[in-house]
Amino acid sequence: MYSQPQEHFITLPLVSLEKDNVCLPLVVNVVSKYWGEEIPEDEIMESAKKYPQIKGSIMMEGIELAERHGLASYIYRGSLQDIKTRIDQGIPTIVILPGIYDTVQYASIVAGYNSEERRILTYVPEPDTIAAIPESKFEDDWEQDDRVTLNFVPKDMSDLFSNANLKFNLSNRICFQAEKLRMQGKINQALEQLRIAVKAEDDNPQVWCLLAAIHNDLNLKEATQYYERAIEINPRYYLGYRGLGNYYIKRKDYPSAEFYYTKAINVNPNRFGPIYKNRALARIELRDNFGAKEDLLHYLTQTPNATDRKTIEDAIQQL
Repeated sequence: MYSQPQEHFITLPLVSLEKDNVCLPLVVNVVSKYWGEEIPEDEIMESAKKYPQIKGSIMMEGIELAERHGLASYIYRGSLQDIKTRIDQGIPTIVILPGIYDTVQYASIVAGYNSEERRILTYVPEPDTIAAIPESKFEDDWEQDDRVTLNFVPKDMSDLFSNANLKFNLSNRICFQAEKLRMQGKINQALEQLRIAVKAEDDNPQVWCLLAAIHNDLNLKEATQYYERAIEINPRYYLGYRGLGNYYIKRKDYPSAEFYYTKAINVNPNRFGPIYKNRALARIELRDNFGAKEDLLHYLTQTPNATDRKTIEDAIQQL
């Protein structure tokens, strides 16, 4: 942690974690406030009524709220140089990064960079603190979700982006829209949107992975070819490997499930604690009790607030 801001740094407003809302993710709230746009609480709560059972954030709802209050949004596949350019323009950048514990991914704000130490500085919702991540680690982590970048600017600053070559700006937006439709139970509409995205930009792994996830939910075998397409485009696409593991474990194809869970873990062994429990289930069926026990221990270590801790501890004793 750095206690003092470094060069190339944007000071962002402090927003409590308690302000995170299903329809206004914390990162969107912070950036909106940075640009002087205060989104009314009653408008946020009205939007949230559409998702009574959802615990996480619906990013597209946050994007649309910000847009209704005067901001333009751009969602594209970014680069380290692009981030630095935006910081020097005074534009904080939202990125999608691997999660920890039982969160598979999360959105963070890049508030600056340190050229001398080659570190990326990210916003932490606490007074006077930022996280400093080595550039190499930041890039490695960011690549696992295909370097998704989200920028908001006032509409009169849109010229800073209008002439830029923003890869996947269209299809990434469609993915966020399709995920919103999926959360609303509008599956056919979500699929229709994703088919448009495939026609527009068929080399976006996010499109294929979301298509696969919906087909997996519907228990359709096409899910495998869509996951495989995502991985073919980006061999470090963690969600593709995890998705294939989930597909095969539902079908009791335990060798394949174990294989793809292992592939995901090799990409990032610390990203998502519950994947170890899933691989343990596959290994138990494959009579690999030693491997299953190791996985369950990993699960408890990486998911400290696991609600099934006692059940897992009993299972470990029996292996």
